[in-house]
Amino acid sequence: MNILVLNCGSSSVKYQLIEADSQKWLAKGSVERIGMSGATLKNVRHDGDEITIAGEIVDHIVAIEYILAVLLSRNHGVINDKSDIHAIGHRVVHGGETFSGSVLITDEVIKSIRDNFEIAPLHNPHNLRGINACQVNLPGTPQVGVFDTAFHQKMPRKAFLYGLPYSLYSQYKIRRYGFHGASHRYVSERAAAIMQRDYHSLKIITCHLGNGCSMAAINEGISIDTTMGFTPLEGLLMGTRSGDIDASIVLYIMGKEGISLAEANTLLNKHSGLQGISGVSSDMREVIQEMKNGDKKSTYAFDVFCYRVKKYIGAYAAAMGGLDCVVFTGGIGENSADVRAACCEGMSYFGITIDDEANRSNEKEKLITTRDSRTKVFVIPTNEELVIALDTKAIVEGKTVA
Repeated sequence: MNILVLNCGSSSVKYQLIEADSQKWLAKGSVERIGMSGATLKNVRHDGDEITIAGEIVDHIVAIEYILAVLLSRNHGVINDKSDIHAIGHRVVHGGETFSGSVLITDEVIKSIRDNFEIAPLHNPHNLRGINACQVNLPGTPQVGVFDTAFHQKMPRKAFLYGLPYSLYSQYKIRRYGFHGASHRYVSERAAAIMQRDYHSLKIITCHLGNGCSMAAINEGISIDTTMGFTPLEGLLMGTRSGDIDASIVLYIMGKEGISLAEANTLLNKHSGLQGISGVSSDMREVIQEMKNGDKKSTYAFDVFCYRVKKYIGAYAAAMGGLDCVVFTGGIGENSADVRAACCEGMSYFGITIDDEANRSNEKEKLITTRDSRTKVFVIPTNEELVIALDTKAIVEGKTVA
């Protein structure tokens, strides 16, 4: 079954066409600068063939037209007819409390996605544009929504409630939701498979570290806590997001600087994190390079980033009453040996002893702890697209996906 996996943003569409039975991708790419000058589509075929097309891509409907055209292309395509796309899987960021698993997209589901616009204004409207564009371009093809928040919907109330008046939760559903669910789910299941252990018997901490960062405590297959909260701002230090701060700081800065609510939101989401502390970059690679060149603020940024990861490892091990393995994934988690080493330094009391040679090896998927380390630490490249494709296949075949 061929599944077209879509991740639609405000001005971009990332896509993969995956043959779900073999779990292999046939083509992948992205459309960038939708609605702007200089819009392009870049497509890569499984055999390495690449093409970049420039055009007037005014909206998501046209973007999907371009994607279908290249997939059907005689010289660069991988299918012969639109009917060779058997289903479409969409990454949808926020499912609120409505969705605890992936679902077939119906009019009722579309209404629920729209109802969550208010708590996910930067993501859900664009996810819905992609769904609507597929209804135009691929009418009758089943579509499935796979929600970032769904994996965390079994969190206990003690983990998702904030210390606010309960009426604010009752009325506005202000609570911890968590994100990166497909990634946390994929790498935790993969870790269990590598260990040849029952997934539902393990205590796993997953660290998705990229420009956006989150961690999850997964106890016997259930996410019981996660660092991101009502929005993706909370938790770890990130590329440009502050992560955890005293809420009063926002009020204090607004008063001192005379900034608006919108400007405060921009400060916390776009000008903080690694970028804000280092003053150099939101890219960890550049921060580490400047740190090694002796730049103090880059050192501060690196240290704060790794300290917060270490602090949450300790907290989540306590919450689960033990720890079997830790998994690093995401752009930083997969590629920065320096970050992994610093996050796990001095954690032998948790049974974690890093093998420096293994940590710095060029293997993509690897065990980076010593043979006698009681707690295993893995690096596992994430594959959210495959999760979406497999969920989509299962839903279309009439199976329930939790």
